[in-house]
Amino acid sequence: MTRLLLFPGSGSDSNHPALVAVANAVKPMRTVRADFPYRKAGRRAPDRAPVLLQAVRDEVALLPRRGGVVLGGRSMGGRICSM
Repeated sequence: MTRLLLFPGSGSDSNHPALVAVANAVKPMRTVRADFPYRKAGRRAPDRAPVLLQAVRDEVALLPRRGGVVLGGRSMGGRICSM
């Protein structure tokens, strides 16, 4: 089963209403809303791109190997996922 992995913009977290709305709109597709490391650490300023890219790779690695993965997000999260 394909899964959708979503990341927020730089000023928000995984509970941003836009990410929640996307997750609800694609049900029953399984969706994971993830936070970048700086948000998990309680910081407001984003890390540099290499750290953010590694965070996406790390989250993908946590997903089951069966099925595909679609990456996306809002603003900065979408840009990092497209890289």
